[in-house]
Amino acid sequence: MSAPLKIAVAGASGRMGRMLVEAVSASNDFGLSGALDVAGSPALGSDPLAALGRHGDVRVTADLRAGLAGSDVLIDFTRPEGTLAHLAVCRELGVNAVIGTTGFSDAQKARVAEHARHIAIVMASNMSLGVNVVLRLLDLAARALAEGYDIEVIEAHHRHKVDAPSGTALAMGEVLARASGRPLSDCAVWGRHGITGERDPSTIGFSVIRGGDIVGDHTVLFAGTGERIEITHKSSSRATYAQGSLRAARFLAGRPPGLYAMHDVLGI
Repeated sequence: MSAPLKIAVAGASGRMGRMLVEAVSASNDFGLSGALDVAGSPALGSDPLAALGRHGDVRVTADLRAGLAGSDVLIDFTRPEGTLAHLAVCRELGVNAVIGTTGFSDAQKARVAEHARHIAIVMASNMSLGVNVVLRLLDLAARALAEGYDIEVIEAHHRHKVDAPSGTALAMGEVLARASGRPLSDCAVWGRHGITGERDPSTIGFSVIRGGDIVGDHTVLFAGTGERIEITHKSSSRATYAQGSLRAARFLAGRPPGLYAMHDVLGI
């Protein structure tokens, strides 16, 4: 049996970070090798396994090199600026990365791609296996319903989410736009207010809901004459993102440097 993959978790004291720590500790083929958090976090110096009623040798740290030393893969669901700082050290130490952070600008995405020339990175706006299957279904639907159907993307998340639309909604929009041979920037309508006039059938509309503790709901509506088709994915727990991240980490074992997506991980 091969040795467990050594996993470092960024944002280890946050909601997603704690879920990742739990998933890593519950697995048979991973071991927690590092836990990162920002300077000034009250979690610094604590045992990330303590909340699970367990004890380990890893302590939460803001020292990136110490937290990543000896790790095989970093799993990162933080903020774009933090993720880029983490990737620079991963590149230096030869640590691969699974990136679930959203809200990157085009320039920041280019920096991720540059790091991927030196280390293997799986980057996805949503690590859920179900969401990534839905993206394939949307491509099929958008090509089949290219004429006579208006397309709207509706997403809902918890009150604490800082970016909008969600990275998953944007990924869905990219798939829909690409199926029609256009860049999303040419056809997206990010919101409507006031006297908007008749709907342009070539556009893709986005609606955003923020409230409560909604983990993540996404619906793409194809509205035609006499019928509507809705393709929906609803997350009830962040555990699905954690399990998808572990699958991505397994995929990276032995991979050459490069920027990979979840469809590479799933083989679809």
